[in-house]
Amino acid sequence: MHDDRTLIEARLKRVLDERIRPAVYPESVPLEVAVWHAPGEPVPVEEGLAAEVEPISVGARWGAPWGTSWFRVTGTVPEAWAGRTVEALLDLGFDENMPGFQCEGLVYRPDGSPVKGLNPRNQWVRIGAPVAGGEEVRLHIEAASNPVILDYHPFLPTRLGDKETAGSEPQYTLTRMDLAVFDETVWQLVMDLEVLGELMAELPVDSARRYEILRAVDRALDAVDLQDVNGTAERARRQLTEVLAAPAVPSAHRVSAVGHAHIDSAWLWPLRETVRKVARTTSNMTALLEDEPEFVFAMSQAQQWAWVRDHRPEVWARVKKAVADGRFVPAGGMWVESDTNMPGSEAMARQFVHGKRFFLDEFGVENEEAWLPDTFGFAAGLPQIIKAAGSKWLLTQKISWSQTNKFPHHTFQWEGIDGTRIFTHFPPVDTYNCSMKGSEIAHAARNFKDKGRARHSLAPTGWGDGGGGTTREMVAKAARLRDLEGSAQVVWESPQTFFEKAQAEYPEPPVWVGELYLELHRATLTSQAKTKQGNRRSEHLLREAELWAATAAVRAGYAYPYEELDRIWKTVLLHQFHDILPGSSIAWVHREARATYERIAGELTEIIEDAQRALAGEGSTELVFNSAPHERAGVVAGGAGVPATTGHTQLASRDGGGFVLDNGLLRIEIDAQGLVVSAYDITAGRETIAPGRAANLLQLHPDFPNMWDAWDVDEFYRNTVTDLTDTASLTAGPDGTSVHVVRAFGDSHVTQVLTLPPGERRLVVDTEVDWNETEKFLKLAFPLDLHAERYASETQYGHAYRPTHTNTSWEAAKFEACNHRFLHLEEPGWGVAVVNDSTYGHDVTRTVRTDGDQGTTTTVRVSLLRAPRFPDPETDQGIHHFRHALIPGASIGDAVREGWRINLPERHHTGAGEVAPLVTVDNDAVVITAVKLADDASGDVIIRFHEAHGSRVRATLTVGFDIADLTVTDLLERPLTDTPVPERDGDRITVRLRPFQLVTLRLRRA
Repeated sequence: MHDDRTLIEARLKRVLDERIRPAVYPESVPLEVAVWHAPGEPVPVEEGLAAEVEPISVGARWGAPWGTSWFRVTGTVPEAWAGRTVEALLDLGFDENMPGFQCEGLVYRPDGSPVKGLNPRNQWVRIGAPVAGGEEVRLHIEAASNPVILDYHPFLPTRLGDKETAGSEPQYTLTRMDLAVFDETVWQLVMDLEVLGELMAELPVDSARRYEILRAVDRALDAVDLQDVNGTAERARRQLTEVLAAPAVPSAHRVSAVGHAHIDSAWLWPLRETVRKVARTTSNMTALLEDEPEFVFAMSQAQQWAWVRDHRPEVWARVKKAVADGRFVPAGGMWVESDTNMPGSEAMARQFVHGKRFFLDEFGVENEEAWLPDTFGFAAGLPQIIKAAGSKWLLTQKISWSQTNKFPHHTFQWEGIDGTRIFTHFPPVDTYNCSMKGSEIAHAARNFKDKGRARHSLAPTGWGDGGGGTTREMVAKAARLRDLEGSAQVVWESPQTFFEKAQAEYPEPPVWVGELYLELHRATLTSQAKTKQGNRRSEHLLREAELWAATAAVRAGYAYPYEELDRIWKTVLLHQFHDILPGSSIAWVHREARATYERIAGELTEIIEDAQRALAGEGSTELVFNSAPHERAGVVAGGAGVPATTGHTQLASRDGGGFVLDNGLLRIEIDAQGLVVSAYDITAGRETIAPGRAANLLQLHPDFPNMWDAWDVDEFYRNTVTDLTDTASLTAGPDGTSVHVVRAFGDSHVTQVLTLPPGERRLVVDTEVDWNETEKFLKLAFPLDLHAERYASETQYGHAYRPTHTNTSWEAAKFEACNHRFLHLEEPGWGVAVVNDSTYGHDVTRTVRTDGDQGTTTTVRVSLLRAPRFPDPETDQGIHHFRHALIPGASIGDAVREGWRINLPERHHTGAGEVAPLVTVDNDAVVITAVKLADDASGDVIIRFHEAHGSRVRATLTVGFDIADLTVTDLLERPLTDTPVPERDGDRITVRLRPFQLVTLRLRRA
């Protein structure tokens, strides 16, 4: 044999590519093809099957962007092929390097039953094994000509991302439509050689095992007659039997392969196309499960299961059978694989409520794992939500994408803000599209950071995003890697089986405390501002709708809108998917999202108004309904009354130009440039703005990241900044409490209204931007005269702390981070909050002052707008409205209260008199996040609350109705038998909470 390893490897590659793989299909005959191009959106299956078709030839162009073409292929199996295996080879014009990002197809029989999906790595349809010869073949293909948006070349702006701008130019060339003989022996030889060749490449160059494989492969290639591959394939396979039978060493790493097809619920395609992607993939996977008895496939995202149920009943029947057989596994227990940074507390909880309930209702399956392989980082409040939903494990892969720091564990306990710990696994294979390559399996074993203490890892295996899922080639490779010397051992298992084994072998893993921050994709906290505003507004409208509908149901016999709220919640949860809410989808997705949020706002507003009218009754008293969880202007939380009016704001001219606003609590100085140069806390005798600096400063940066335009902002963006200080006009507002500022820059302009309300310690900044920039980043800065080494950032059911310094690379990497309604910074006894109504991205930095004082300036900057050009070339163009408020002298409690307040404005009605709330609480540290009726339509009242200040508290809840029974429940409103029931004295419930503890109570009315 050759001593030169490189020569043998080169020989193997050429013989495989040019002789053995082509011999898998040694004979073929063409099929006849005809087509009907649907004129608009996709049509029902029966309509596509019945359509009049016209002949089309291989080599013809087809498929306008986002179009649907129905191909009919017909033919006859040659009599001479009797006794052989025959497959149809149907190549729509695939690029095999990009499964999931191009044209796709779903094959149907003439009766409308699905066969399987067509994808770049899955172009075959089995006709018979064996055939009798003479069979008539008739298949229909529903082919989607989805354009290629992402081809991993430089990300150039494209109009293909919306059917309204994509044009009609055909995208694809019909490449092959044949019947062919399938030689399984040759195919098995290909699998043998691929596995051994890939394993050989991963072994140490001087290892005995590598040389054994080299010799065996060389002998097998010698045994192949290149002029008669089909006749000599079995002889070649025998040369490999011994090396394929050598068992793995006892200490080999163990990989749990989980069949998988990560499908983004929208990304470079619209929502309606995901419905079809899921149908194609599930058709593929149910077919593969029938052929491969050891294979197990898992699919997350209850929304996608619901799409199959509602839109593809013929596929759903197959899915239900596979689930009943225990082979097709519901995973994750969430409505979608959502973003977890930006969804609010209740929305994050409802992801699990609706996801888990779907799987329980449809299949009786209780998911215990959160399955989020591709989500862009994980908020510190998530562990207790997972636990409160009845789950206990988390899987993600995305943190391996971090650019600066390598995460130190693959299996660990993740501790959230309240102390809850969740057993967590990061697959060391570093992909959620594992294809069973030797390089992937070897990387998983080498990369696993917990060697010596654990030996199990998980590999999600299959092409995602419409790429077809797991292939028969992946299953074949896994079978060879089940127990093979030199390799990790691979076995098909469900996520639950993996987690049970992993947790049993590693009972005391290391602990990671706080958020799992992704050091990448930071700009997703800002891109597509209107999508983010739609989400925030919808979350708070849902809170209002549930609160007032429940109150009206108990107080006024109002018909609680169960079905409407359920539907709207699911729509909002869908749009929290990790490429919709983050702003990284095509223009079509965000155009539809804006329209959806507008429709939702109308529906929820109608529910709120109807419920409040029912509560107000007939009368002429001017009432204010307070939806916030804290008393406001004398109106109790969750109730309605006549607000108290206090205080007065004075407006005067300022020496040197500008204005002064003073309400006895704060004195705000606005200079001639419209900048806030002083925010003086009169009560504390303390200045808020750093000396020589100005707040309400708009700053503009160039924004051209190295790769992922809509996703990323790279730290070098800070190297260049333009302060927007030119003022087109500066005028006093007509109400005497505000100042109006107008600025122009580039092709854009800004109008701001700065308001100091009477009797309140907050400066409100309303910003309207007519944004017409490209590749720019707009920030709003508040430089504070405050020394703080950390700041609080609101997250789900509490807040997390981040440092303001950059002592380590971990801290420096968090140069753009997420908050919900507030940020809070403080020195002992005095603090400042910045609250918002719709923004998430921000940065906080600390600099030494240059006035000789040697003090520090801590600058909070909120991120307003970006203008990336990929994948949506018109991202964020147009008019935007933002509201922020600066709260000098704020405690953490003030920050919590003001954050709620700015997001839940009062609603006004006339009525008979005050409306009493369903529940009140005597401690502001306890925040009620949801008041609603139970989902089971029993009429029970659900109250969810948490400790919000980060302290241990005792509080009393007073309920405004007679209680027959009180139960502590999980998020799905099921009793928790191992949790003590709070003390109750009539309508008073006493609770004791640890920091950030989350509690759900179910109250049955007497």
